[in-house]
Amino acid sequence: MAKTRSKTKAPSKRVRLHKSFRRSYREDYRRELEVPGIMYHIFATFKMIFKNWKLFLPLLVLSVVLAILFVGLMSESSYREFQDILDQNVKDMGMGDVGNFAKSGLLLISTITTGGLSGESSESATVFAVIIFLILWLTTIFLVRHLLAGHKIKLRDGLYNAMTPLLSTFAVFAVAMIQCIPIFLLVIVYSAAVQTGFLNTPFYALVFFIFAMVMIVISGYLLSSSLIALVAVTVPGMYPMRALHAASDLMMGRRVKFIVRLIALIFALVVVWIIVMLPLILFDLLMRNFEWTESIPFIPVCLLTMTCFTGIYISAYLYLYYRWMLNYDEK
Repeated sequence: MAKTRSKTKAPSKRVRLHKSFRRSYREDYRRELEVPGIMYHIFATFKMIFKNWKLFLPLLVLSVVLAILFVGLMSESSYREFQDILDQNVKDMGMGDVGNFAKSGLLLISTITTGGLSGESSESATVFAVIIFLILWLTTIFLVRHLLAGHKIKLRDGLYNAMTPLLSTFAVFAVAMIQCIPIFLLVIVYSAAVQTGFLNTPFYALVFFIFAMVMIVISGYLLSSSLIALVAVTVPGMYPMRALHAASDLMMGRRVKFIVRLIALIFALVVVWIIVMLPLILFDLLMRNFEWTESIPFIPVCLLTMTCFTGIYISAYLYLYYRWMLNYDEK
């Protein structure tokens, strides 16, 4: 008898929890993940950065210098003009003298929300800002990876060796920007709705709220794995699509936990910005009485420094979580 050879397709290693349009039960897609708690995660990231300040402080200074040279810095005259406008608005609203402490809080919130962290934006400045962010991202992850491995590392090694996956990282970053299209569309629709008075009708406002929630959920679902892919693509020899697939498998069934970590990250950074910047702005308001301080861009430099530190902290924070997930899955 002739033996028939059965041709079986090799099983895919991809994690496929939802394989059809049939209902998926929670027991089918729930994946356990035992990692350190949120507060430990926040303080462990701070501890790593401050413990190795000889590595991260020069990186912070370098990123600030590059941003000033290639992106621009908010001029002190513009900041002073911004203060005068705020004072005038406060008087027009009949709030009187709100005090320096309250004024410093309003200045911090207004400067950040109006995009006053840098100088006049242009296409070239935007390109340079993205490149500087990717350099900061790659160098920080390279340093954190070797620190966790117990290696003695120098910033020079990170700057020379971390740039290898720059093109792959840029490709994943481009995919993440495409996944932000629902949010960009939401911003455009909101601007049009405000100008036309569409939101004045309660029913239309409810429809817009539902539309906004759908757009945010879509982008949030897609970006949750792309952020981890930006970390995974830094592994030597990792290709962009392979990194996206690996991150999607790693995040399958764990996206809600990761989003909770991101929300905690935002709150932690808000607290840090308030603790650091409010006293500095208050000090600048007190020094405003001296004429020789008018040309010193003190607050613009502080804002840019805090922005670069935020990039370092986010990179280290995400890499720690990525490393913990890998260690758990390898058990």
